[in-house]
Parts: sequence; C-alpha cells; structure tokens
Amino acid sequence: MTPSWRKPAGALLLLLLITLWAVLVTSLSGTLARWPALVQALFYLVTGIIWIMPLKPLLRWMETGRWRAEK
Repeated sequence: MTPSWRKPAGALLLLLLITLWAVLVTSLSGTLARWPALVQALFYLVTGIIWIMPLKPLLRWMETGRWRAEK
C-alpha cells in the first residue's frame, strides 16, 4: 500500500485555514476593542467555533478522497 499524498496536503490546508482565520479575526481587534466586553467575548466564542465547520469535509477528503459522504 502506498502512502497517500492527501494527508500531508490536508494538514497544510488545515494550517493555512487556521492561519488565515486567525489573521482575519485579529485584524478586527481595533474595532472590537470599542465593543463592550461581553459582546467581545461572544464574538470570540462564535468565531472560535466557526472555523471548525470546514474541518469535517477536509478530514473526510484526507481519508477517502471524497469531499462529500456517500449516500
């Protein structure tokens, strides 16, 4: 069995996704600093969870080579 190139490629995509998301969220820090603390906390909680959504298809692709689950 030959090793799949999808796992290293997927790991790199995952790191890229996390980096881009972190840059995007931190670029808003100047604006967010003027928001009330509870609203900031809610924003960071939501954005901290949202980045996880694309992981399932990415991990599925890394394992099977398909982006969607078979029916």
